[in-house]
Amino acid sequence: MTIRDFRPEDAEAVAAAHRAGREHLVQTPEMFTWREARQPKGAHYRTLVAELDGRVVGAVRCGVVVGTTTTGVGHANGSVLPGYRRRGVFTALLAAAERHLAGHGVAELHGWADDEPASLAFAEARGFTVGRTAHFAARDLAVPLPSDPPLPAGVELRPASDFAADPRPVFAVEADAALDEPGEIVLDATEYDEWLAGEWNRPDHDHELTVVAVVDGRPAAFSFATTDGADRYWSAFTACRREFRGRGLSKLAKLESLCRARAAGLRFAYTSNDATNAPMLAINAWLGYERCASERKLIKRLDV
Repeated sequence: MTIRDFRPEDAEAVAAAHRAGREHLVQTPEMFTWREARQPKGAHYRTLVAELDGRVVGAVRCGVVVGTTTTGVGHANGSVLPGYRRRGVFTALLAAAERHLAGHGVAELHGWADDEPASLAFAEARGFTVGRTAHFAARDLAVPLPSDPPLPAGVELRPASDFAADPRPVFAVEADAALDEPGEIVLDATEYDEWLAGEWNRPDHDHELTVVAVVDGRPAAFSFATTDGADRYWSAFTACRREFRGRGLSKLAKLESLCRARAAGLRFAYTSNDATNAPMLAINAWLGYERCASERKLIKRLDV
């Protein structure tokens, strides 16, 4: 077995390992190539692959967490093809990722694992503490969506493409909403240029399906959509500025985004939410999503 850095020709194999047994993950091979080629400032991002008998059988993606004033935190997530598990592949990948991150000052490593006994036991045996839960949910877009509620006075629903010339007002919604997203790290230092390059301009972002709720001319909420370019839709982030909450704007934006996805011929919609995010879980239930999988947060100290 060889652990080495990702090459563009590995993208199909890495995507296959990532999605094996996880139909709720909407990630294209092109995204793995794009993410590896794009290096956020200070992230020290790296994709490591495991090659066994000449075949790429797994990978881990790791880096330093950026966009926050919290320092010394890293992330690592990966997967191995089912037929090659229990052969030490991910143990070797994880060890290589930990060495890389420790070399860049990471003291605390964060990751996620499927919420099933074998994955959690693997993590605990390697020093991780199992924490909070996030739920994935799926929706068949062939099934009719709820009827559109009337728009409140002064509210418009507009595609993100309307803001192509100047996306900064959309960024302002995300920067505000991210401050109280559930999680251990507060994303309180996201920079506009980094968001523009890493989110707005990512190759799978669909600017026509992403919907912005505008109140009296000012973006107040949005539902950010990515796709696999075929028939699968992912709700990447639905956000509302805190001063506009309680008006149903997130629900309106996400419903309109799903309606657009259905009209565009997409068939399956997926989303994910922290188990404590009751407002979004309620919106998703109203939209007809059904839980299809869960994952657990993992944290490990690298400086002990």
